[in-house]
Amino acid sequence: MAGLAGPFLEAANRVTSVAIVTHGRTLAHMRFAPEDTPYSFVAMVPQDVTERLLVEALQRKGGAVEYETSFVSAAQHDDCVSVTVDQKGRRLDLRAAFVVGCDGAHSAVRHFLNLSFEGAEYDALFMLADVQTNDTLPADEMQLCPSEAGPVAIFPMSSTRRRIVATIEKAEGDAPSLDLVKKILGERAPIGIEAYAMHWSSYFRVQHRRVAQMSVGRIFIAGDAAHIHSPYGGQGMNTGLHDVWNLVWKLDFVLHGRGGDQLLESYTVERRPVIKQVIETTDFLTKALGTPNKLAQTLRDGVIPMVSRLAPFQHAFVQRLSELGIAYRGSPIVEGAGQRYFDESVRGGDGIRSRFLLMCDDARPVKDLAKQLAESFGGVVEVRLAPRRDITLVRPDGYIAYSAHTHDGIAALNAVRSLLERQITPSRSAPSTMTPG
Repeated sequence: MAGLAGPFLEAANRVTSVAIVTHGRTLAHMRFAPEDTPYSFVAMVPQDVTERLLVEALQRKGGAVEYETSFVSAAQHDDCVSVTVDQKGRRLDLRAAFVVGCDGAHSAVRHFLNLSFEGAEYDALFMLADVQTNDTLPADEMQLCPSEAGPVAIFPMSSTRRRIVATIEKAEGDAPSLDLVKKILGERAPIGIEAYAMHWSSYFRVQHRRVAQMSVGRIFIAGDAAHIHSPYGGQGMNTGLHDVWNLVWKLDFVLHGRGGDQLLESYTVERRPVIKQVIETTDFLTKALGTPNKLAQTLRDGVIPMVSRLAPFQHAFVQRLSELGIAYRGSPIVEGAGQRYFDESVRGGDGIRSRFLLMCDDARPVKDLAKQLAESFGGVVEVRLAPRRDITLVRPDGYIAYSAHTHDGIAALNAVRSLLERQITPSRSAPSTMTPG
């Protein structure tokens, strides 16, 4: 939707299956091919490449990243935030309409807001290493390897470069060595994989924590500043990107005088259940793959082959790990399931922009009333007409705010108007209900 997919697809290694392997035995092999999307794969892109592509896209739009700059303090006012930052050892005072703290697990913004980070730390120490390997394992498959010694996840960045994530008992040296990686792969990984060279490695501790509130006044937090969890499942960066994608269109509407408090308050309301589910999923994977309990291992190794063949399980697995199954049911600014809307018309960077899409029947009187509704919201609602039996309102972030299969188009459009008025300020006075003229 942002028009950034092209460079990532060129850089990506495409993964289309997940295998669960233990002691040389494949417990499950599942296709990872999400439905209703043209991107039916996992795009494995190294973190440094991801950052470079995003920075380049920002620069093309006239923005810039100011490195070696950190948050110090802030003071909130009715119409702005006064912010003090440290830039290369020099204090700078800035004024901004809003502040969004995306400053990581040790977030200075979160500490400043005095938001509690609820959760706990895993006992195990984790190792992460990017290594050069042979091409024994398929380049289009990632492996999850349960083991009584601790789980291993193997992510193929290419046919011969892999990211290894594993739990270990104790650190050996300042960073994991190639010999340590070889030892772990030999004990826990599928037969045949060999590591030849180290690109980089590190040790880290993992926690599962989240804040109960993601904003205070005009200051928001997102990403690792608001939630951290196990790396199993590859959910970290993507969850943070979803946070910001949910927030930015709402900030944009408010900055242009078109959004109200309920629109901004919906950020925490919508993202909190999603984050809770992500933490529960990654916590379950971490504990299930690494349980030291012999009975639990036996049950796990017996149950996985059975359930992994079931279509509903496979669908839920793909939807959850791809994050395409995220929905905002229960949001105060959504009527219905709040699912993602998949359609070619919203791709490529200019499909929606900062506006709602209202799809409805091209027959009168619905067509005329839909256009009347759009005009009353002054450019933030675009009508798209087609012969159809439903009326659907799509938000600027691509999620469905309202959808109804109905013969009473007038009642449905009145419901759409009521929903919009909760979050968007009409551009001029308009009737509270519509009737055919």
